[in-house]
Amino acid sequence: QVQLVESGGGLAQSGGSLRLSCTVSGFTLDYSTMGWFRQAPGKEREGVSCISNNGGYTYYADSVKGRFTISRDNAKNTVYLQMDSLKPEDTAVYYCASGGLSAVQAMCIRDYGVDSWGKGTLVIVSS
Repeated sequence: QVQLVESGGGLAQSGGSLRLSCTVSGFTLDYSTMGWFRQAPGKEREGVSCISNNGGYTYYADSVKGRFTISRDNAKNTVYLQMDSLKPEDTAVYYCASGGLSAVQAMCIRDYGVDSWGKGTLVIVSS
């Protein structure tokens, strides 16, 4: 049974940091592009960052470039999203997703190849 479980969300102040984790089971990360998406209230879901199966390629949305860092530890079946310099507009539910061997940009921009989603973790950034 494929499962993706996010953790690490919570309340942060503007300028603060949070680290999200996504631990997977039921499949190996070695053959999966992974990504973080988010959906703010009243807005469409957007791709935040995606990383190739071996970590060699990454994609970041313009809104988070220079502030967020995606990484992965395939041995621990875990993908991370380090979020620094948080802004109130980063407030959203953050979802982890797996995408086979999709190209990182295609997966993040068009949900291309996404085959599984986590249930999400809420991030609230106060001003």
